[in-house]
Amino acid sequence: VVLVWFLMIELKSPGLSAFWATVLMIFIMLTQHAAKGVFRKSHDVVNDLKLGLIDVIDGFATGARNMIGIGVATAAAGIIVGTVSLTGIGQVMVEFVELISGGNLMLILIFTAVISLILGMGLPTTANYIVVSSLMAPVIVELGAANGLIVPLIAVHLFVFYFGIMADVTPPVGLASFAAAAVSGSDPMKTGLVAFFYSMRTAVLPFLFLFNTELLMIGLDHPVDVVIVVVVSTIAMLIFAAATQGYFFARSKLWESAALLLIAFTLFRPGFWLDMIAPPYENLPATTIVEDAANMPPETSILLDVEGISIEGDEVSKSVMLPLGPAASGEDRLYHAGIGIRNEDGRIYIDDLVFAGPAEKAGLDFDFEITAVKVEADRPAKEVFFIPAFLLLGGIIVLQRRRKRSEDALGTA
Repeated sequence: VVLVWFLMIELKSPGLSAFWATVLMIFIMLTQHAAKGVFRKSHDVVNDLKLGLIDVIDGFATGARNMIGIGVATAAAGIIVGTVSLTGIGQVMVEFVELISGGNLMLILIFTAVISLILGMGLPTTANYIVVSSLMAPVIVELGAANGLIVPLIAVHLFVFYFGIMADVTPPVGLASFAAAAVSGSDPMKTGLVAFFYSMRTAVLPFLFLFNTELLMIGLDHPVDVVIVVVVSTIAMLIFAAATQGYFFARSKLWESAALLLIAFTLFRPGFWLDMIAPPYENLPATTIVEDAANMPPETSILLDVEGISIEGDEVSKSVMLPLGPAASGEDRLYHAGIGIRNEDGRIYIDDLVFAGPAEKAGLDFDFEITAVKVEADRPAKEVFFIPAFLLLGGIIVLQRRRKRSEDALGTA
């Protein structure tokens, strides 16, 4: 829980998140026997703490042994990662995916998912994640930004990781399918095909991670928001399962299954319909970027539209989100984001770039023009679309329960 909290809620680095999770585990192991003694009304605290210390020492030894296999897999995967970094194949893959997709965002994500499936075949879980995330996560970030999709990096990693893990049940390799077939004594290829068929039903979920990051508890500031997201998502998953299985309160008709899928989609991503009515962002002139940065709340980010010519001579036009840090003057907060600017005849250009800063990591370069500052538009809450979804759901429930009673009456007659 602590690891997930630090990664997804606090957005801390993987190393720091793992450190605090490990510290908590050590504390639990040290005190678990003493805690049990309290409930059992045993008062030998010293002996209980000794037992806890022995558990911690044994845990260190077991962890070291288990890390041998992970270390070998990580080292082997590091060869691939190093090859990608040194040869520039990552940029080639970005250009390849962009070329065959024609710049269409959904096609970009679909092709990325297919490549993640292919890359994940035959690899153990740890090496699978390292290879797939190293190759494909930058692809989604760069091409998504070029298409106006700004998502947290954790969501991108979960997207490619999901499809990388699905490779374990994807024929013709399907390591997990072969293992399951060996246990059950069935045909490995048939097992893989059935497992792949059932797994593909949930292939829509990683796309929802990107388009609705609230499902990952990102951007939720109030406990009530968390409760709403959890409850609505649970209902949506049940509806999605009912739609794909063709049975809700009774056997569903084709139009009822389609309606249930529509309801599940609306509950998972209500912002889709709101975006069709009102755009999520409005553009402010870039000339006010200093004032806008100064007026934004502390520890927030600024969303910019930029364009320019890369060092390779390619035209670049994309949106980037840069962290502004604590409250300060506009110039200082922009410098915290990694850029210094200049104004030439009412046009704003990047004049300074902090080495290894957020802006440079986002792919910005000297003399890129900032064309607009994007701010969230004032529009209705997206949850308003839950109302027609639940009304339609209620109508389907009434129809199916009525049909079920009729079928039961005929069966008993």
